[in-house]
Amino acid sequence: MNGPWIILIATQPTGNAAVRMRVWREVRSRGAAILRDGVYLLPARPELATAFAALAAAVEAAGGSAHVLNADADDAQEAEWRQLFDRTAEYTELLAQIRERSACSKQPVAAARSSCRELEQQFAAIAGTDYFAGPGREQVAQALADWRAQIERRASPDEPHAQARSIERLRREDFQARQWATRRGLWIDRVASAWLIRRFIDAEARFAWIARPEAKPKRAIGFDFDGAQFTHQQGRVTFEVLLASFGLDEDAALLRLGNVIHALDVGGLPQPETAGLDAVLTGQRRLHADDSEFLTAASNVFDACYAAFSHAKAGADTG
Repeated sequence: MNGPWIILIATQPTGNAAVRMRVWREVRSRGAAILRDGVYLLPARPELATAFAALAAAVEAAGGSAHVLNADADDAQEAEWRQLFDRTAEYTELLAQIRERSACSKQPVAAARSSCRELEQQFAAIAGTDYFAGPGREQVAQALADWRAQIERRASPDEPHAQARSIERLRREDFQARQWATRRGLWIDRVASAWLIRRFIDAEARFAWIARPEAKPKRAIGFDFDGAQFTHQQGRVTFEVLLASFGLDEDAALLRLGNVIHALDVGGLPQPETAGLDAVLTGQRRLHADDSEFLTAASNVFDACYAAFSHAKAGADTG
């Protein structure tokens, strides 16, 4: 059975520019199809039905009339309506921009990151209204991930390669008051992993920032470099491997933070918080050249992110 769909029919009051602007902005941000003036179409999904209902209430409160209707479609109409939501043209244009910009291999890393982040945000906006996703979305997502990885390889040529071995579940009790070692010049995955270790795994952890893997102290636990006990595995960055290794992947707030760290470190589907966290950590890195000082400053940022994500989860559970 095809559909169903939802249709908003709105006759807006004259002289109320605020309501007109609200309707225009909302239908545009939701990617609604315009069947004719004042008639808007979306697939029937709970969040979209709620948005249409709110718009209808706003129009009626301003003196207009509005109705939200459910509609089925026969095969021909279904195909026609789905075509109204085809994002192929947007993805094609975006893919061309990705390929053009990623070909500029001499572009400074900071500028390349900024350019990549801009296109990741454009992708998120398109994907957010791609209700009948096809191969185009996956192709663009992969192109962005490849470009992000290319940038990070240039920035950190000694970044560890992902390992294929399985992730073993470990006991936190066996990793207390230990020394942990990673490459100096901390950045996203390493500094986030160090915060995670000290906050959730080993409160008395001591850290050694090493110039190369061979310099790891004999009894230290290595992380985020080739040959380390904890490093990239099975498509996960070190932060995510630590979550899985110590049973912390049952914490929804830490999982959400892990998604952000993953997107910033190796790319993939953009997360809403990536640009903000990247900007704040970049600023902290510039203020604190010393790795230990940077970890202290960054830990405050991660503490705040974790608190915000935990509060959001608690609100959703009680809402």
